[in-house]
Amino acid sequence: MPIIKSAIERVKTNEKANARNSAELSKMRTAIKKFEKAKTAGAEDIEKLYREAVSAIDRAHSKGLIKANKAARDKSRMAARLAK
Repeated sequence: MPIIKSAIERVKTNEKANARNSAELSKMRTAIKKFEKAKTAGAEDIEKLYREAVSAIDRAHSKGLIKANKAARDKSRMAARLAK
């Protein structure tokens, strides 16, 4: 544990950011999995789940949690899966 006050504050800030980032990534992954599961099951609300998943991917990218190419790749794969 750090002794310097600014380092102690930085540890607290990093823990908060880590929790926030982990939650956002988890939301993104959950949205993608929901879309995949609904597509496999043949549900009717696939369009809505697709939009939610794309929104979650865009949100994660805008916050710097995933890189641009990963966001584009994930959205492209989901669009292809939706079209089938």
